[in-house]
Amino acid sequence: MWDFSTDAAFQARLDWADAFVHDEVEPLDVLFPGNADPYDRTSRVYTEGVRPLQQRVRDQGLWAAHLPPELGGMGMGQLQLALLNEILGRSGWAPMVFGTQAPDSGNAEILAHYGTEEQRKEYLRPLLDGHIVSTFAMTEPTGGADPGGFTCRAVRDGDDWVIDGEKWFASNYPHAAFVIAMVITDPDVPVHQGSSMFIIPAGTPGMEMVRATGLAGEPLGEGAHAYLRFTGCRVPAVNLLGEPGTGFAIAQTRLGGGRLHHAMRTVGQCRRALEMMAERIAGRRTRGRPLADQQAVRHALADSWIQLEQFRLQVLHAAWHADNAARTGAKEDARAARLHISAVKAATPTILVDIAYRAMHLHGALGVSNELPLIRMWQAGPVLGVADGPTEAHKDVVARLLLKDVEPPDDRLFGSAHLPARLAAAREKYADLVRSEEATTR
Repeated sequence: MWDFSTDAAFQARLDWADAFVHDEVEPLDVLFPGNADPYDRTSRVYTEGVRPLQQRVRDQGLWAAHLPPELGGMGMGQLQLALLNEILGRSGWAPMVFGTQAPDSGNAEILAHYGTEEQRKEYLRPLLDGHIVSTFAMTEPTGGADPGGFTCRAVRDGDDWVIDGEKWFASNYPHAAFVIAMVITDPDVPVHQGSSMFIIPAGTPGMEMVRATGLAGEPLGEGAHAYLRFTGCRVPAVNLLGEPGTGFAIAQTRLGGGRLHHAMRTVGQCRRALEMMAERIAGRRTRGRPLADQQAVRHALADSWIQLEQFRLQVLHAAWHADNAARTGAKEDARAARLHISAVKAATPTILVDIAYRAMHLHGALGVSNELPLIRMWQAGPVLGVADGPTEAHKDVVARLLLKDVEPPDDRLFGSAHLPARLAAAREKYADLVRSEEATTR
């Protein structure tokens, strides 16, 4: 059956999370707005401010909700996660406080699925406990997000793998205890068969940060993202995740969920912008009249609400498909989930740019100032357009999956919907009725 309601017990937990984020977490966004601040485990902000908040989340049973109970999480499905992430998306600090911050959440999933017992003990447990943070290094300066263009390679040498090459935009590297890197181990086969994943501890000789890179607006040479270079970097063979050649498949394990979670949190960002827009319209006057009297202003609010509701339902539907695929294990359900996740990923940057822009515009100069968070929301749209694969790649996935089972029409010139041909077929199918009707009208 179709149902758009939320279980009462789970809604109570969502209500707690909503009030907690508003009252306790969002003030951290105002006090410490830096993109890297939540990841510095040595800061007093983290040890004295965030750790107690994390404990309160644990006490509510909402810590690391994306992971199964045996790993210290709640084992929530994607649909419940979507409802929770709508709330967490309002705050830059909230994912850290709830143990779902990227890239640690995705790295935890990789370690849970593919890590050995020793790897989980050394890297996964402290990651889940919030004692360390990590980095995921996939993108390269020349290949971008296209694995087919990757040149960073690892060669087996006795009990080690030796890595040479570069990685780009490796998030949170300055604070990371370890890096999970996807590199080419067999250049003579396609990338989905010739790449592998390695765990590289911080401080490993041969792994260096060429420079830190930030987002637009951050000072040049600073930022939470690293340009990495590997030069004869030796990694023990026991640090390989899974089997050699499975790196591409492992990457998809984390990227699919990450794409969906970005969309979930974007709902929260857009709702916050929408609330600010409505507040502005209700409280302002221009040319002697309330701003709410302006039809164009009301239409901007209506367009934003309609767009957000459509996107939210699309995200929840994609989450349902992901849960269904996990439950059945069927290939056709996995394909449907992939279709819907890619569609959501492609839609995410546009919705955030559109709604944040309308909210900024209605706030005038204040909207584009550093006294409101709107311009940072707006800037996040293009970031989401390239994170976890560019929008164009996901549109291509959607189109390819839609075309997979489509057969060309018999009439390749005019197609199956050509009205003259359909009319002839309909007349033949209902020949007796047509003759009777024609006789009646004579």
